[in-house]
Amino acid sequence: MNKSFAALAVFGVLSLAGCGPSEPKTAGTPVSAQRLSAAQYRQMVSDIFAPDIKLGGRFEPGMRKNGLLAVGASAVAMSPSGFEQYDNMARAVASQVVDAKHRDALVPCKPADAKTSDQACATQTLTKYARLLFRRPATDKEIAGPVAVAGQAADSKGDFYVGLSYGLAELLDSPSFIFRKDVAEADPSDKTKLRLTGYSKASRLSFFLWNAGPDEELLRAAQAGELDSKSGLDKQVDRMLASPRLENGVRAFFIDFLDFDQFDSLAKDASIYPVFGAKVAHDAQEQTLRTAVDLLVTQKGDYRDLFTTRKTFLTRNLGVVYQVPVANEKDWEPHEFAADDPHAGILTQLSFTELHAHPGRSSSTLRGKAVREILLCQTVPSPPANVNFTVVQDTNNPNFKTARDRLTAHRTEATCAGCHKIMDPIGLGLENFDGAGQFRAAENGAPIDPSGEIDGVKFTDAASLGQAIHDNPSATACLANSLYRYAASRDFDPSEREWQTWLGKKFADDGYRLPDLMKTIATSDAFYAVRESGSAVREAQR
Repeated sequence: MNKSFAALAVFGVLSLAGCGPSEPKTAGTPVSAQRLSAAQYRQMVSDIFAPDIKLGGRFEPGMRKNGLLAVGASAVAMSPSGFEQYDNMARAVASQVVDAKHRDALVPCKPADAKTSDQACATQTLTKYARLLFRRPATDKEIAGPVAVAGQAADSKGDFYVGLSYGLAELLDSPSFIFRKDVAEADPSDKTKLRLTGYSKASRLSFFLWNAGPDEELLRAAQAGELDSKSGLDKQVDRMLASPRLENGVRAFFIDFLDFDQFDSLAKDASIYPVFGAKVAHDAQEQTLRTAVDLLVTQKGDYRDLFTTRKTFLTRNLGVVYQVPVANEKDWEPHEFAADDPHAGILTQLSFTELHAHPGRSSSTLRGKAVREILLCQTVPSPPANVNFTVVQDTNNPNFKTARDRLTAHRTEATCAGCHKIMDPIGLGLENFDGAGQFRAAENGAPIDPSGEIDGVKFTDAASLGQAIHDNPSATACLANSLYRYAASRDFDPSEREWQTWLGKKFADDGYRLPDLMKTIATSDAFYAVRESGSAVREAQR
């Protein structure tokens, strides 16, 4: 079967419209709002003010929905304790913006008297930053409140800059900053329909491609109405894809896609895995991100090759775990594993093998489950509540020396066999890597058999498992699916089924190139399409 044709089968039934060159029409979705991620918040503060501005609080954890934090961002709210943390950060950031070190560069005017209020200077400053923080011009009402707070605080404290920090903190506390809120307006070409405003389009673009707020050029294009035309939108997308900042956007996607937030709570038994530590865990994530960016952005390579490439980057800390020499003592250096080395593709990198394992042992089941759910976008049922894991967990059982032996015994229980048969034959291909990701040929003195099967394709070891994933159309379909859902911060709408099929085919036809897929999404009608709902109508009539 042709690979491009096979990829379509994963998305659903083929249709003549979906196979054609033109983008299928979609009905759109109601407008929504998403809470900024911690990385997006940090990046906006750095971009708008200065890179050395420090945050004085912590972020509430995000919610992963159907595999992605970006999708969950549309469903999270803010608890009272969460708002308190945002307020702490707002005050910390604002006080630094106006301190003696930063005020000359960041405050665009001088007060007539630094010991009292100055409404004109406060208005100028807060108007400037409201536009950048809100990703759109603020209304007079939105500026009036913070200006009044700044004036009252300045007179009370006897310091214009202290007062200004109070007004700036009001902007940073605003839901218009903390949440990315879509706004719809009447479509001038068809008054019965809605469209996103130019500023909402700019935000969607910038957070998708750069994981940051719109820059001045994108805000200018939004104000000028250029994003409402195909040529204007294409021009901005091309500019953004050519920018070095695209790397940040690609990194952010893979951090979400590969579940790297789990590293925040990752722990290993130090007595069993002395090579594991916080620095190794950090470098493990960075290794995979560097591998992905180099292959997919710098080299503009085939996404599927992520599962087979032997080219990567290492630090000396990682070199210890991979058991290869690294000359550079403090920095990263490129490395290519030999053709007979067991390391090939991101499945054999520490970011996968140590993340999807237990604190004191490896786990074929967790690794197989991760391949199914993360890389193939398939759902694995949760185990029954009364499952007995004693045999699997007893790594010292003389009768079951290897994970394969223990899992075979465990699967004799009828309630376990169904789920394990779709996970274990995959994960066993990675059993040569222990719970910390370090290669081993044997377990408890018994040789490890890393052969297995995935979707009817047999493999002999981790490298051939990577090749099987490379050739599996579900892997590329999953990537296209996940990238669109990440970009739109929502799941697919039922009206997008035909478009979903078309997107998968377009990805295949373009050679599985990630930047091309990002451009397809960013310039598509579907990415910006909105339809009427109660909230959409209210926004359009404001």
